[in-house]
Amino acid sequence: MRTVDVLVVGAGLAGLRTARLLALRGLDVMVVDRRRSLSTGIRTTGIFVRRTLDDFDLPGQLLGPGVRDVLLYPPSRRAPIRLTSERDEYRVADMAGVYEHARRAAESAGARVLLGVRYVGASMGWARFPGGGESVAGRFVGAESVMVQLAGAEPVAVRFVVGADGARSRVARDLGLDVNRRFLVGAELVHPVASGTTAPAFHCVLDPRVAPGYLGWVIDDGRHAHVGVAGYPGAMRTGVRHLLDAFAADAPGRAAPAGPVERRGGPIPVGGVLRRLACPVGLLVGDAAGAVSPLTAGGLDPCLRMSELAAAVVAGYLRTGDRRVLSLYDGGALRTRFRGRLLLRRVFAGIRSPAAAEAAVAVLRGRAGRALAARILFGDGSFPAVNPQLVDAAIGHR
Repeated sequence: MRTVDVLVVGAGLAGLRTARLLALRGLDVMVVDRRRSLSTGIRTTGIFVRRTLDDFDLPGQLLGPGVRDVLLYPPSRRAPIRLTSERDEYRVADMAGVYEHARRAAESAGARVLLGVRYVGASMGWARFPGGGESVAGRFVGAESVMVQLAGAEPVAVRFVVGADGARSRVARDLGLDVNRRFLVGAELVHPVASGTTAPAFHCVLDPRVAPGYLGWVIDDGRHAHVGVAGYPGAMRTGVRHLLDAFAADAPGRAAPAGPVERRGGPIPVGGVLRRLACPVGLLVGDAAGAVSPLTAGGLDPCLRMSELAAAVVAGYLRTGDRRVLSLYDGGALRTRFRGRLLLRRVFAGIRSPAAAEAAVAVLRGRAGRALAARILFGDGSFPAVNPQLVDAAIGHR
């Protein structure tokens, strides 16, 4: 029977970053993902915001040109509101390349990444870790562990499980943690564009007929144009694919492309960070934790920040055995950062007719409306604003 300190389920950005950070802290880490290639099953547009680009070392060669202009269109598509920042606010990444870069970084740190391996389930069990009753991290664990079943393989005994397995997390259910219950569903076409034929801009269409409760968008990375829609599943009565194809036919701000090279899509949790994120045998990161802005549906920045916090908490907990350490990863406390956006999400969801959307855009044309839109789109805030070094210090004083 194999034994590891930490099993990370899901080789997305959150899972791979958490695995790397845990491996750098001396833990024996294994990552499993049912995909055989990280270039398949991509669900995100890959838009990184300025605060992420400022705070994290992302591979610049995998990022498109900086985007400073955002155009907000009413349903009529006439007279869009143009918001322009003095700084590059967005860059669209080659996500297949970003995932592969994150995989290599995790493996270089000592984590084992196994693709094509499906997580089946977890249950409590008993196991003794190698090293004369000591785990790789140096703590005696002749007590209860987690027995994880992987498809086509013998069970793995682990001290801790990190659920990075997406919006509908199986790990969350198995460990008795909270699960996401409020979703948008998104779909996107990725088209090739000729270099230099498009100006960097983020086009957003507010039209409940196309994207009920959210928006349609067009943005490019200099090589590909991403054309997408998202909305509440129950309101997309004609189906998200039909709405996407209809929107793509005359979406603003795109060059006339050849056929799409890729289709993407999937659920987007917008209920805010879950309250019960951790237990003595595991915790959640990324979409599994609801770490997505309820208003903008952006998840890459919070997934990276929560991964930093999660790694510090897991390492401290496994080192000390003190369950109080897990309280530093408290979804209820983290959720307070989302209160304003949860309120705005409810307002946005209430815009159900084109006339109401036209009126909402008209409000944004005023000085106060433009300031609010700029604050949401270009704001300096981040989530969670937690310094892992402060977590380490807090653990050290326990």
